Amino acid sequence: MKEDLIKIRNEIDEIDSKIVELYEARMKMSERVAKYKIENQKAVLDKEREKIKLQKVGDLTTSEYTRNCIIDLYKQIMSMSRERQYQLLTENGKIEKPNFTAVEELDFSNSKIVFQGVSGAYTELAMKEYFGENCDNFHVNTWKEAMEALKNNEADYAVFPYENSSAGIVAENFDLLVEYDNFIVGEQIIKIEHSLLGQKGAKIENIKKIFSHPQAFMQCQKFVDKHKSINKISMKNTAMAAKKIKEDNDITQAAIASKSSAKIYDLDIIQESIQDNKENYTKFIIVTNKKIYNKSAKKISVCFEAPHESGSLYHMLSHIIYNNLNMDMIQSRPIKEKNWKYRFFVNFEGNLEDAAVINALVALKQDAVSFRILGNY
Repeated sequence: MKEDLIKIRNEIDEIDSKIVELYEARMKMSERVAKYKIENQKAVLDKEREKIKLQKVGDLTTSEYTRNCIIDLYKQIMSMSRERQYQLLTENGKIEKPNFTAVEELDFSNSKIVFQGVSGAYTELAMKEYFGENCDNFHVNTWKEAMEALKNNEADYAVFPYENSSAGIVAENFDLLVEYDNFIVGEQIIKIEHSLLGQKGAKIENIKKIFSHPQAFMQCQKFVDKHKSINKISMKNTAMAAKKIKEDNDITQAAIASKSSAKIYDLDIIQESIQDNKENYTKFIIVTNKKIYNKSAKKISVCFEAPHESGSLYHMLSHIIYNNLNMDMIQSRPIKEKNWKYRFFVNFEGNLEDAAVINALVALKQDAVSFRILGNY
């Protein structure tokens, strides 16, 4: 029985050698196709041709199982073929670079920055960390208003919380990136340490209501669960919650906010460091209304809607894989106007000057129902 298995494996090895040989021969044909398309200014993707090809190879099979497998295999082979054609087109200057302007460095001189919240907000802390303590700034009540400020040229840059290491993404801001024609140009990560703040002399046994942002409640879930009898009330911002405690002057109310908010609003720290994860960080993005990027940028953010068919997301992500690009985030968000359909947000390493990045972006755009580059930073 052991000898039979060895024989079978040897036969498989022989078949695999032939498959590799045939695959390389097919890719050489793809290069010839690319040359023809360069000379005749033809598009790389021909969806009708691929549809017919998949039908033909499927018809060559002898069972429904192998038919499905072969069709999936050929989708990958044709995707690899297109990637090679895009590479050759890029090398010959036939692929246009994304319509973004590279700058040596971002210019913050005479810039006005907008953030959501009030003094003491974590977003303000991130802004000062990125732009400097004395940057020219103003605040608004909502993240949407911050996007509007950019749109109306009332601000040059805005700062938004993007993702927390404990509670995940800030979904509303992902949706706003799609809604507005603004672009990510930078990011700032800061450590988030939540404290329970109250009136002077307040104790935990006095508290009947706690105000904070929903993300802060999520990040302090163990503390929240421990004090289930206390009413939790959501606010748009942790610093707004602290400000409310100061203004209401009610010893039965408290806020989950930063230590700096306690100092700003002259509140007592009833209990500090109440977040579940002591290594709790939030990533903030820097957004502008200009299609610019720093020449030293190392990360690309895109969003797209994949075709509503089996394996479409898998095949689209292959464009990143085949170009040897490292993806470090993928998130999905429901598309409001399309029930049960989703938009995907993807971050991967690279610069808009890189040939591999250009190839991946072109291929993604070709395959997507809708596609946008959100920034290079």
